[in-house]
Amino acid sequence: MAFPRTICTALLFLYFGSSPLQASILNIAHGGASGYMPGNTLAAFKLARQLHGDYIEMDVHMTKDGQLVAIHDATLDRTTNGTGLIKEHTLAEIQRLRMDMVCENCAVPSLASILERFGTGARYYIELKSPWRYPGMERKLLEVLWTHGLTGPQAQPGGVILESFDARSLQTIHRLEPDIPLIQLVGSTPATERQLAAYQTYCAGLGIPYQSLSQAYVQQVRKHGLQLHAFTVNEKADMRRLVEWGVTGIFTDFPDRLYEVLQEI
Repeated sequence: MAFPRTICTALLFLYFGSSPLQASILNIAHGGASGYMPGNTLAAFKLARQLHGDYIEMDVHMTKDGQLVAIHDATLDRTTNGTGLIKEHTLAEIQRLRMDMVCENCAVPSLASILERFGTGARYYIELKSPWRYPGMERKLLEVLWTHGLTGPQAQPGGVILESFDARSLQTIHRLEPDIPLIQLVGSTPATERQLAAYQTYCAGLGIPYQSLSQAYVQQVRKHGLQLHAFTVNEKADMRRLVEWGVTGIFTDFPDRLYEVLQEI
């Protein structure tokens, strides 16, 4: 049962190296370079790549007409000049909205347009947001990834990582496409030994808020053969401490800061 998950973990280490420090620590650009540009936009993703992010991370929801879009919330109200639930609007309706009126590339992008823009030369870290709202979301996401060459025998190892707080959604993906590395997002309550053993059966690692981590907790997770990606870390002092503790990835709004920290080590 755990065999495919073990392969996924090994692929991440093989792709980025096996050093206990810099080579194995993923620089995950949270929403792109969202400390500088509106998150989940083409502009933020482009800047993240320029600032040495290993992965451009994004949140995806599904529209009324079954298309995946990159936007943080389930509603349009907070981050766009629109209103209402994503699932109540078509892709065409949403793409007429703006996320930032002074930003040229800050319309809400579809996942397909992101993958077309950056291609297989980029690496993607995609969160399924509230998948319980969107029946069939998992299959749709896998279809889009396959169409753009990010899954299948020709895909580069570690080209895409999928994440979610929804364990059932990740387990569905694991059954459909067991070679994709999956990250189970968890809250601030430390996982028990029983929970860690359960996570081992379908995911490559955990995403945990950095404020809830201790060195002992990091070591506990790593002893179970799981990656540990801390979110969302924006101060260099916190980055350095987490690296020393043994995390294997860090989500940050400022990928250039993390890059500088890793260069110093």
